[in-house]
Amino acid sequence: MARECTCTDASQLGVVEIAAALRTDCENGLGSAEVEQRLARGGSNALRSVPTVPAWKRLLAQFHDPLIYLLLGAIVVTLVVREIEGQTGWPFDAIAIAVIVVLNAILGFVQEARAENAAAALAKLSEVIVSVIRDGHLQRIPSTALVCGDLLVVAEGDAVGADARLVRTATLFVQEASLTGESEPVLKDAATLASAVPVADQRNMVFKGTAVVRGNGLALVTATGMDTQMGAIAALLERTEEDPTPLQREVALIGRMLGAAVLIIAAIVVASVVLEFEIRSARDLLDVLLLGVSLAVAAVPEGLPAVLSIVLAIGVQRMAARNAIVKRLSSVEALGSASVICSDKTGTLTRSEMTIVRVATLSGTTEVSGVGYAPEGEVHQAGEALSQGPLHAEHVVVLSGGSLAGNADLSQTADGTWQIQGDPTEAAFLVAERKLGVHERRYRRFERVAEVPFTSERKMMSVIAIDHERDDTPVVIAKGAPDVLLGRCTQARVGLDVVALDDDIRSRLLADVDEMSDAALRTLAVAYRPLAAGEDAQAGETLEQGLIFVGTVGIIDPPRGEAKQAIGEALRAGIRVIMITGDHPRTAARIAADLGITPPGAKAISGAEIDAMDDAAFVEVVRTISVFARVAPVHKLRIVDALQADGQVVAMTGDGVNDAPALKSADIGVAMGGTGTEVTKEAAKMILADDNFATIVAAVREGRGIFNNIEKFLRYLLSSNMGEVLTIFLGVVGAGVIGLQTDGATLVLPLLATQILWINLLTDSWPAMAMGVDPQADDVMARPPRRADQRVIDARMWAGAVQTGLMMAAATLLTIDLFLPGGLIEGAHDIDTARTAGFTVLVFAQLFNCLSARSALTSAFHRPFVTPWLWAAIGLSTLLQVAVVHVELLNQAFGTMPLTGAQWLICLAMASTVLWFGELRKALLCLGRPSVPASFSAHERHHS
Repeated sequence: MARECTCTDASQLGVVEIAAALRTDCENGLGSAEVEQRLARGGSNALRSVPTVPAWKRLLAQFHDPLIYLLLGAIVVTLVVREIEGQTGWPFDAIAIAVIVVLNAILGFVQEARAENAAAALAKLSEVIVSVIRDGHLQRIPSTALVCGDLLVVAEGDAVGADARLVRTATLFVQEASLTGESEPVLKDAATLASAVPVADQRNMVFKGTAVVRGNGLALVTATGMDTQMGAIAALLERTEEDPTPLQREVALIGRMLGAAVLIIAAIVVASVVLEFEIRSARDLLDVLLLGVSLAVAAVPEGLPAVLSIVLAIGVQRMAARNAIVKRLSSVEALGSASVICSDKTGTLTRSEMTIVRVATLSGTTEVSGVGYAPEGEVHQAGEALSQGPLHAEHVVVLSGGSLAGNADLSQTADGTWQIQGDPTEAAFLVAERKLGVHERRYRRFERVAEVPFTSERKMMSVIAIDHERDDTPVVIAKGAPDVLLGRCTQARVGLDVVALDDDIRSRLLADVDEMSDAALRTLAVAYRPLAAGEDAQAGETLEQGLIFVGTVGIIDPPRGEAKQAIGEALRAGIRVIMITGDHPRTAARIAADLGITPPGAKAISGAEIDAMDDAAFVEVVRTISVFARVAPVHKLRIVDALQADGQVVAMTGDGVNDAPALKSADIGVAMGGTGTEVTKEAAKMILADDNFATIVAAVREGRGIFNNIEKFLRYLLSSNMGEVLTIFLGVVGAGVIGLQTDGATLVLPLLATQILWINLLTDSWPAMAMGVDPQADDVMARPPRRADQRVIDARMWAGAVQTGLMMAAATLLTIDLFLPGGLIEGAHDIDTARTAGFTVLVFAQLFNCLSARSALTSAFHRPFVTPWLWAAIGLSTLLQVAVVHVELLNQAFGTMPLTGAQWLICLAMASTVLWFGELRKALLCLGRPSVPASFSAHERHHS
């Protein structure tokens, strides 16, 4: 990255000097044309990534496998034996094996490339977004688009996108632990440093990779990319390979176990043939050895990890298309097991279009018409528009004061629609103020000079402004929770007068709050006081005492229409929904009942009540209460910990920076994509692009579906590979029974090595991939959540794989017996025709198994045609198998003979027995399966 300014000098330069050095403007930022030039000159604001492996190296890596080495060695030995024996013509068997090895390598290469592309797409979806001022306008851009000289806007919850020199700050605290190791947030200041100091002491600088935990500020970008302080230690922060998920570890273990078992079986088969049967030539010995190697190659599910990664990645991309951006593939496993969803109310269960509908002061209560951000409506009392008088004067202070004590912006776009930037609750004051028609007067009258920011612990914020209508007297204006604000007030406003805040007035004001809360309205109050002569406007929280209480507003956030339906879907799936909100307990309980989270009249527990509980009482409350109100972030973390200790798999939503610990602790931390802070998004495992609760439930459904598909292709691959192994093993052991042993001691193998490899290529690739994206045959939301400790490949799946494998082997070997003379069934065909028939039966048995393996319990005939990709894979495999049987060149390569129509019908009928066996097995399993009510709750499931 080309350096525009020396970062080490920036802390010792004044703001004017640094702006001149960067050739930028401290008010309007850079122009668009200049930004483009600097991006072209210096590149993107990104740390150096690990070099990508060239495609040719990745292709060669597909051959780095001991079993592939054996096959390649077998090809060489085959050619040597042909030469020694003086054989002429094309070495079709060697060519066939070589082609299959190359095709397998190409398939593995393509699968890996698809997985990498999917991962790159996911990384782009979750990139950090920052705020800058360019061309005089506030813009949101990816942090990679920052350039030196950009005017960076940082606020609570933002991730700092580049190293920058502060221009001005408002109680700005930055967490720099990732850079300096300092555990406590650092208070920042724009003052120029007199001398060079270590990075940890540069109070007028903010650095890439750190996080704003409180306040806000404006800064000029001084370094980007590898020129940042984070870039200087990039070796410590380089992206490491993601740890395998529990599912991936389990699949890898199964692959190793199955591989070891198959190698032992292959060795036994080879040893048995060599010891028990006559080996007449080097060619016979080579055929036996090649059979053993091919059996090992075909039966070991070496493609399982790649298929698993692709299915997870494709599923995650499908979830992203539905506004659920999953940052880690391992989160899909947790989604399939989620038993509790802890959700914020505002913006998640509701639309986050906060609207003031009621204003209460000591002179009376008014209603405000209109919903949403368009300032259309009016303030009225008893059906009449509010006129001038004491009540009007109080309303001006409430609505204009609330607008002033906020950082939101309300604007009208070119097409006439109104939009907001900032907090929706703060924007509600701007809309109501415009409805009252006093917004322009506020712009002229007040000039903000300082701010005491809102925090979730304080539940209030204040601004200090110069009142130009009162001889430029500074005044502190506060907005916050009514109970918190009342605790800081000593007086109250009545009309144009100020009176002492006695118990009677306090009771009246609290009654207004209770009435609004009972109506499911969120309440915020406004208070103020002029500063006394000599008071420091920068004194911060100490100014928030002795305030004058003005009034309370009631705000409605309409529930999302789809939220109630989504909650019902979650409950049907055995997932408990807990609502956690900062609202008043009565408001929270009312909305929870309206949405179906709790029955009417259910209790809500407040943060203060939580603080008074010991651990035992709290655990019991978390088990039984589903609404928590007036909670702080520390309570969220405690709720998550208690649920997890109780054996639950927890999804937790959050948007504020202080929610990050709870999101990180939860099994599935869910950040809001629209209102969520960058710090919260980094801590989360999933981001909701639309901030919608229904998206969480849809993601759980998708997660369960992905997991269901993983079970499908595991069930299919294990049973199919078991069929191949058992066919060869039983064919050798029982050769005399089925007529494969001729003229005394000579053994005729049931299948050739090339045929086994062909089956592996044909049935283990595309059908397995197609099953990974298969629509659901079962209603995945009609069963309880999957236990976190439940194995994917359990005893039932193993039993099914062995039983289905035995059925495949039986069908294949009986078909060979049916065609051969002797054995259990007298036949009249030669060994090539019989082997071709058995080969074809095993191929189609595995294709029939595709349909059966779609569900462990549901019939294959239930909605069979909703799987176009699977049918396409079956169709392609069928065409290729027909070609192997009827194309003369392929006959020579694979040792096959053309079959008649009647013989094809016999093969299809024998292969279909696998499907009928699967149907019978499912019916028996369903008969012995206890019924589980769809509404079986996660709590009941855990404690039953």
